[in-house]
Amino acid sequence: MLEFTEEQIKRYARHIILPEVGGKGQEKLLSSKVLLIGAGGLGAPCGYYLGAAGIGTLGIVDFDTVDLSNLQRQIWHGTADVGRYKVDSASDSIARINPDVNVITYKEKIDSQNIKDLIKDYDVIIDATDNFPTRYLINDACYFMRKPLVYGSLFRFDGQATVFLPGEGPCYRCLFPAPPPVGLVPSCQESGVLGVLPGIIGAIQANEAIKIILGVGKTLNGRLLIYDALDMRFTEMKLRKDKTCPLCGENPSVFDLIDYENFCDVKN
Repeated sequence: MLEFTEEQIKRYARHIILPEVGGKGQEKLLSSKVLLIGAGGLGAPCGYYLGAAGIGTLGIVDFDTVDLSNLQRQIWHGTADVGRYKVDSASDSIARINPDVNVITYKEKIDSQNIKDLIKDYDVIIDATDNFPTRYLINDACYFMRKPLVYGSLFRFDGQATVFLPGEGPCYRCLFPAPPPVGLVPSCQESGVLGVLPGIIGAIQANEAIKIILGVGKTLNGRLLIYDALDMRFTEMKLRKDKTCPLCGENPSVFDLIDYENFCDVKN
């Protein structure tokens, strides 16, 4: 059993006094491993809250560098970080928040060849990416390896979040069986995105990951949460497992990981 230091008791006091968390729950968090795929708009608030909560090991995957246009929403990067790898900037930000967190960075693009090795040692996977090919790849890999997946996405003033628990509910392909045609979905360079929107959806993703680790509450498994920032409205849609799903349905047609290259370029 983990023995808390005096500093940790003070740091996590507001967790420890919650009956649903307590000392045992905080110990679970400190012993947990979460992989955050994407260090941009969604990854920044999600990673911040996971680090503050005391996630023991936080893996961060991203091969991109910080651009000035990122700073409107990717809050763990600053002006001085422009040009740096996002994972390096993110790691420094987490270190400033909480020295308890072991941050492991991966400066690589995930594909069908490396994703299984990347996710195998983690308890929860968070999809904070910004493009369809990667979302399908993450979904399929998590399904094959039975890893809980916390999903989030953004478009202009709208955001979505849900949880996929392999064997316990639908998967991403139940919602979107196949990627849309090239060019159908505009990039954020073309359509824009409200700067605070990733903060709202990313925080929801962190909340769901923490609940999964603690085993408390009701996750978004089987429910799609849709947020409209303009009307300040949350809408919930039930998600059911699709019997015809090409991945988890009764007669699957997807048996291995697929790379959807040159599909779309969406930067959140």
